[in-house]
Amino acid sequence: MKTHHDATGQVLIVTGGTSGIGLALAEAYLRAGGIVHVFGTRANPEVTDGITSHQVDVANRAEVFDAVAKIVEAEGRIDALVAAAAIQPRTTILGMDPSEWQRTIDVNLNGVMWAVQAVLPTMINAKRGAIVAFSSGLANVGHPGASAYAATKGALIPWIKSLAAEIAEHHVKANIIYPGVIDTPQFRKANPAGDELEHWKNTLGVGEPEDVVGPLMYLLSDMSTMTGSVLTRERVFGGESH
Repeated sequence: MKTHHDATGQVLIVTGGTSGIGLALAEAYLRAGGIVHVFGTRANPEVTDGITSHQVDVANRAEVFDAVAKIVEAEGRIDALVAAAAIQPRTTILGMDPSEWQRTIDVNLNGVMWAVQAVLPTMINAKRGAIVAFSSGLANVGHPGASAYAATKGALIPWIKSLAAEIAEHHVKANIIYPGVIDTPQFRKANPAGDELEHWKNTLGVGEPEDVVGPLMYLLSDMSTMTGSVLTRERVFGGESH
């Protein structure tokens, strides 16, 4: 049975929405009647007509707040935020440059913070809204060369739970999702040799960005009353969980 989500007239912001899971969600939300704005660090010609693209570095608080203010001025509302922007450097702990460590924190953790701070006043005023951020199975088990990414994804779990508790009285919900191993441009950039992709295909299984859209649409819809929850696509093989 397929569930149809009606997002007619509702406004969604997706950070990291110019590729991968973010873009797949943006396209689905548009087809459901929603108004979609995506943030990316550079223009992407693959962004579908009807989706408004903003060049925003989510690590820059001023840029995030300026873009959100323009959206509120144009649309008059923000119903949903999906914070999908992230980077995944593959560097050993010993070999990591301080600037790379800081940049990962700035994008993956601070970028969520700034986006949430920017949209919350509008959501609280409307007494409705849905926020979703992304964690990763690597937050539980770690991975060689992925310490910075894993650390930021781990930090987001208690952060989202704290956020959910703070905003529940305003009828705004916040959840976090572990999408599993998904074949996205970010994953391929982090693994240019392709060895890990083949490993996960033969063990955990590898999904496509569209596989994550259904759960995201549910969390953003009025059908879901979940808040402070972790939604996970998790399978365990040989002690490894992703």
